[in-house]
Amino acid sequence: MSDALERIAAALERIAPPIPPATDWSAHPAYVWDHAGVRAVAAIDSPALDLLRGIDAQKAVVVANVARLASGAAAHDMLLWGARGTGKSALLRAAVVAAQTERPGALALVQAAPDAVASLPALFAALRGAERRFLVFLDDLGFESGEGEAARSLRSWLEGGVEARPGNVRLAVTSNRRAILERSLSEQDDPINPRDAVDDKLALADRFGLSLGFHACSQDDYLAIVGGYADAQGLPWEPADALEWARRRGSRSGRVAWQYVTELAGRAGRPL
Repeated sequence: MSDALERIAAALERIAPPIPPATDWSAHPAYVWDHAGVRAVAAIDSPALDLLRGIDAQKAVVVANVARLASGAAAHDMLLWGARGTGKSALLRAAVVAAQTERPGALALVQAAPDAVASLPALFAALRGAERRFLVFLDDLGFESGEGEAARSLRSWLEGGVEARPGNVRLAVTSNRRAILERSLSEQDDPINPRDAVDDKLALADRFGLSLGFHACSQDDYLAIVGGYADAQGLPWEPADALEWARRRGSRSGRVAWQYVTELAGRAGRPL
């Protein structure tokens, strides 16, 4: 009889595996939150702050704000918007690493997938009681014209809603669009009050205490970024070759600079 019960119990466990243990929000420097739940990240992959060049003004503001959050002081939600590849997400990760070095254990980064926006209330509920501060990071966020409800929910969580994000949590969003939402000339077509449509599109961006623009690199900034990355890796390089690489890529940015340095390392038969 006992053997039969053991077989039945084993079969039930296979059908319904045990509930995974609760997440320890104090144990890791970073976490990923997506439709499958949460998983811990053992280390944050980021460049050193001094390698992020051409964005000195933005860097000073972001690093100071993240440091305030880590210390328990008042801090802003952040919107980093602008040209692709200009270091928005790299700067956020590097600023968190710097704050964690200064105050070990005080702050964690939680990257939420764009398709997990609807589940942010559950994440906020999990973080609310934790004895730690958190920067919830949504990378490359953008809402299309038919996704206004999700944008309004995020707007409410930032400020003014009954279910706002908890006091130990701040949001950081990167986007290629200043307004985050898709905009078009047709929003001016309302014959009664065209400004209402514009205001509704901008209302989400207005909820961020810090909104910082990132713009395409000048030639000098691009070469400075290449030089910083290449010198840190001990790789020789030529400005003309770096500029030719950027011309072939069709843009100058920190991302293109790193891709060029990756090419240099590959030519030299070296890993990065």
